[in-house]
Amino acid sequence: MLMTSTTRAQENPDLAAGMGPPPAVDDYLQIREAIGWLTAHWQSQPDLAALAAHLGLGATQTQKLFTRWCGLSPKEFVQAITIDHARDLLDGDASLLDAALEVGLSGPSRLHDLFVDHEAMSPGEYKRRGEGLTISWGFHDSPFGRALVMATARGICGIAFADGPGDEPAALADMQARWPAARYVEAPAVTASEAARLFRPLDWQEEDPIRVVMIGSDFEVRVWEELLRIPMGATASYGAVAEAIGRPQAARAVGAAVGRNPLSFVVPCHRVVGSTGRLTGYHWGITRKQAIIGWEKGCLRRLAEKAV
Repeated sequence: MLMTSTTRAQENPDLAAGMGPPPAVDDYLQIREAIGWLTAHWQSQPDLAALAAHLGLGATQTQKLFTRWCGLSPKEFVQAITIDHARDLLDGDASLLDAALEVGLSGPSRLHDLFVDHEAMSPGEYKRRGEGLTISWGFHDSPFGRALVMATARGICGIAFADGPGDEPAALADMQARWPAARYVEAPAVTASEAARLFRPLDWQEEDPIRVVMIGSDFEVRVWEELLRIPMGATASYGAVAEAIGRPQAARAVGAAVGRNPLSFVVPCHRVVGSTGRLTGYHWGITRKQAIIGWEKGCLRRLAEKAV
């Protein structure tokens, strides 16, 4: 169906506001042009405004038109291309650093998997070992065994795993020892809603992020923040993380900080491997680390299939 410029302007207030009407073109031709342009320019991670400008349409109209034809938004389309390209690179000879740079991950952005809003406790709060802090906790089912979820008023501060009910006391004691002066309250009703979201990363939304609080030393927090930049489906060595935080000689210290990560899965310490690419120690067990990495690859495959 051909759409006149008047109809387009009425449908889209951006056009009526003075952006000027685009030529009368069949919707399919616009979509074909959009897909071709995004495929050619995905590496720069173009946003909706850039695509709309290229098509000569308003942002709202572009979003609606693309979503109606493709079944996903322009942003989701670019994300799917990025993930697919990253997987191809990592299946080949590219290093993790090369792959990350190739798919536009040199900054703090990540692939589609995680939308995490994080903050760190102040150095003073950390040194007080949790004094004055109330932490609610509860155990919940997860794809990787029983998960301990711990939360403060500011966000989730701890995620740990247990192989079964018999291991739950040890997992709880391990986490409580990190902040011994805190007040702990068993409150599974409080942590249940977050637990339900944590293990569905493909459903996480930028407008409603997972909120976490990092409680650790300055160095540990820097390492944990860097872990958030490792995309789903990828891995990085301890040395690469050390280089990324400007401490290239501190691979061992990075390893210790990774091992003390209190936010398992959400802060993806399972994506850190040895310099040869082999899986190395994981606080919650190598088998669980292998399971999480395999599970994430399955998520990526499902995402790619949905994008076809």
